[in-house]
Amino acid sequence: MFNGILIEKDEQGYRASVQRLAQAALPQGDVLVKVDYSTLNYKDALAITGKGPIVRSFPMAPGIDFAGVVERSNHAEFRAGQRVILNGWGVGEQHWGGLAQYASVNADWLIHAPDHMSNRNAMAIGTAGYTAMLCVIALEKAGIRPDAGDIVVTGANGGVGSYAIAILHKLGYRVVAATGRPDETDYLTRLGASDIIDRSTLSAPGKPLQKERWAAGIDSVGSHTLANVCASIKADGAVAACGMAQGLDLPASVAPFILRGVSLLGINSVTRPRSERVHAWNRLATDLPVDVIDNISRDIALGDAIEAAHELISGKVQGRVVVDVNQ
Repeated sequence: MFNGILIEKDEQGYRASVQRLAQAALPQGDVLVKVDYSTLNYKDALAITGKGPIVRSFPMAPGIDFAGVVERSNHAEFRAGQRVILNGWGVGEQHWGGLAQYASVNADWLIHAPDHMSNRNAMAIGTAGYTAMLCVIALEKAGIRPDAGDIVVTGANGGVGSYAIAILHKLGYRVVAATGRPDETDYLTRLGASDIIDRSTLSAPGKPLQKERWAAGIDSVGSHTLANVCASIKADGAVAACGMAQGLDLPASVAPFILRGVSLLGINSVTRPRSERVHAWNRLATDLPVDVIDNISRDIALGDAIEAAHELISGKVQGRVVVDVNQ
């Protein structure tokens, strides 16, 4: 038996609770992992609170991330005692996830944890930091160098935004952070932001082509915010888009892409090939200062994750929440 959060939906309604679960209830998988840490992402919060149609089958253990140790494996790539990380692949949505003390998963979804990164820090980074790293790599591939000019990061106080700022700063870029929380300017400055702007300057409908302000952008917001960022990118710049907090729509024109040669780079962190995942995590091990991880994250016990999910939906959570599933 082990502890885990279980989401249920029946005639009594939709609910999430911490329960004692049997290993026999776990879905079939190549690898059984003893989970050390998971984390609380916005998608997890939507699943736990029922505020979004995230869960595709019931009952479901949420948690799109986890880090732990292999306990049993039927796959040659992994053996008992090895540390592993999982991000995405529909875990916590279609397949039982990491907000539990055990997980049984497809071996193809796992990667080996970097040697010099603890399981706790891996989950402090989680999908948010991994996605931020994918965005930075995409901008690098698009030819955006530190001397190209400012990089704007939207949703700056969120997990992706926070890590994007820290990584870009470490690599020598000058970062402009867009946030709706002006009282947290000191936090963003400590991460490496050189300038802070109010998100309201980007979130309303804007002109299809605007003054050139930034060499590139990382956007986790979507909708009008993404449209305005694209409209303000300098010639031959690029925007890495990885989120839709404001909305799924993109009320933009083709003007920035045709008249300025701006590139819009879609970032799908859920189903990247293993080679790309390994590369991103190895970059995180070298390009993300450990002290930044501590500044961005805080730890909670498994029993506190449901309440924290409601706080996250309400916009009351800064940075990353690490869940110690064994506490």
